Amino acid sequence: MPAQLHTIRQKNVAYGCSKGMDQYKTVPLPYTGEQLRGMFKRFDTNGDGQLSRQELRNAFRSLGSAAPGWRAFRALGHADRNGDGQISEAELDNLVGYALKHGYTVN
Repeated sequence: MPAQLHTIRQKNVAYGCSKGMDQYKTVPLPYTGEQLRGMFKRFDTNGDGQLSRQELRNAFRSLGSAAPGWRAFRALGHADRNGDGQISEAELDNLVGYALKHGYTVN
């Protein structure tokens, strides 16, 4: 008898809990500037204090970009003020602003 009760409970949980839950949708939350800043800094894999195009590509891939290589190229164009092909600490705010404009969300 206890085993049968356990089976009934499992069926109720498996099939009954989802009823009526369609009205509750998850809303994607946008990253904040501080979250993006920290995330970009974590992708500085060689620790030189700058983000290369490859490091940017990896960062945009982790954000869920459909074309991370293209997005890294565009980000460099928007944020790299001195044209050295890397994002320095001084240029990081420009990069964060660029990423915020594109509306990446926490999954």
